[in-house]
Amino acid sequence: MRVDVITLFPEFVDGCARVGVVGRAQERGLISVTSWNPREFATDNYHTVDGRPYGGGPGMLMLIGPLRDTIAAAKAAAEAPAKVIYLSPQGARLTQRKVQELSVLPRLVLLCGRYEGVDERLLDHEVDEELSIGDYVLSGGELAAAVLIDAIGRLQEGALNDAQSAAQDSFSEGLLDCPHYTRPEQHELGTLPAVLISGDHAAIKRWRLKQSLGRTWLRRPDLLARMQLDKSARALLEEFRLEYFAAQDKNTG
Repeated sequence: MRVDVITLFPEFVDGCARVGVVGRAQERGLISVTSWNPREFATDNYHTVDGRPYGGGPGMLMLIGPLRDTIAAAKAAAEAPAKVIYLSPQGARLTQRKVQELSVLPRLVLLCGRYEGVDERLLDHEVDEELSIGDYVLSGGELAAAVLIDAIGRLQEGALNDAQSAAQDSFSEGLLDCPHYTRPEQHELGTLPAVLISGDHAAIKRWRLKQSLGRTWLRRPDLLARMQLDKSARALLEEFRLEYFAAQDKNTG
């Protein structure tokens, strides 16, 4: 997979893409990340990429010309068709399902805005989709692009040393992930659940699903509201609820 990032700060994007899972995925040839600076496509001596907004108001807007030429150059750099995404707080909320959809595409072009944003005409004619990583405003789209690249990169086959890691992540099946524990078994902060050292793989699988259901119910009930749980899942969730309320009563009794 190839990802081209249009940004005024290519060193930031390049640095993020060199480390961790994405860095390893690049080394293995699973994904490539290339940065493009629109200043290099500006036509004046000052490499101007922004201008005052019509109608007045604070801040500056990124100009159509340099961005449009940069997008065209990025698209022309490889033969596979590219989906152009603008990282914006006005975009649709990024979800794991959307990440999974994007991760199988051959190419993405990510447009990182700065200042007060981008001329709307460019968005109307050159951008296929707008995405947001949350209901807050950043100084630019670079952090959002890094988030998206990381989320997509780890889903490339062979990027993770254990392929099951991605399959068991939060949101992969619509639920939050279950709690996890490692050595030591006994610690002053608590003892790990006995089922995890029982050797009973069916019981461990059942416990993990129950915890995922319960944790989603406690922390993200909106996710459960969109799911169609089967009879066994509903029974597990009810079991978790009873245990949870019993523990609450014990702690307050």
